[in-house]
Amino acid sequence: MQGVATARYNAATLQQNLETSPIVSQNSSTLSLRGLLLPFTTPFQDNEELDLTGLRANIRRWNAAGVSGYVVLGSTGERVNLDEREYIAVIEAAREEIPRDLTFIVGAGQQSRRGTISEIKRAVDSGADAVLVITPHFYRAAITQEVLVHHYNAIADASPVPVILYSMPDLTGIKIAPETAAELSRHENIVGIKDSSADLSPFRKTVELVSGDFAVLTGNGTVFYDALRAGARGAILAVGCVATAQCLEIYRLAQTGRGEAAEHLQQKLTPLALAVTKRYGIGGLKAALDLIGFAGGIPRAPLQPVIDAVKKEIAELLRQSSDEPSTSGSEINGETHFAGIVKS
Repeated sequence: MQGVATARYNAATLQQNLETSPIVSQNSSTLSLRGLLLPFTTPFQDNEELDLTGLRANIRRWNAAGVSGYVVLGSTGERVNLDEREYIAVIEAAREEIPRDLTFIVGAGQQSRRGTISEIKRAVDSGADAVLVITPHFYRAAITQEVLVHHYNAIADASPVPVILYSMPDLTGIKIAPETAAELSRHENIVGIKDSSADLSPFRKTVELVSGDFAVLTGNGTVFYDALRAGARGAILAVGCVATAQCLEIYRLAQTGRGEAAEHLQQKLTPLALAVTKRYGIGGLKAALDLIGFAGGIPRAPLQPVIDAVKKEIAELLRQSSDEPSTSGSEINGETHFAGIVKS
């Protein structure tokens, strides 16, 4: 699409300004759970086979962006559409490309505790630094907050790496209540929570109730800045895969007290974040990746690619999100680089 060029980043400037204070777990693993972590997609070829070459190329480009780390095979990575052989293949390919100084989190979580623990051990054997464990949800009525406390404590006892709670009510119908997060934060091997809802009232309460060394992360790009104001230590954002520099800039501006500028960038980010997550889902995000020169590809059926009209809409949102960079935007070879896109 015209007006949308290949993504490039001003890595040196952004990395210099990004805070990456570590959180240390019981097993002495050091995780950076501040700043921006990317929950990247899993590229597929036209025949729906894994595109590991494209995956590796994507990661190499993001490595230069100034992110704190990655989440592989979360909901954005279509974990539920992969078999066990593919699950391991994706983790191992990603691990080979991700530098050891960047946090490498692997999505996990079967419906049973036994299955979840087994999956975590496979992820760790393949190189995970930590695991992001989604709530069980198939037997929804039985998954009370008390059940979640027992479930996650047992998983944390068995996991050889730190556990991050994953509350994704849009997909699961299950919320991790602030009081539940607070109780679980006392476990020395449960180090954080990703809250992907847009409901900031319980988010603030979670921040208030959890222990001091526990990281509360937002997983919703439409409320990124508000979550930072509410006390989020960072974010795991799907929109960050296609607007990396803009998300990093919002974080930097928030950390340095430049709220008005951060709010301005958030207003420009929100329509794109909404389009590539809730409105058009994985197909929309993959289309956006293709538009900026990454390996997006198709989602795996029954998920569907977006139609051409939607691609045009997303292209325009990408363009709009990169317009009018702030004074902290940068130039490389005379081109303005912002929101992960070269302005043309």
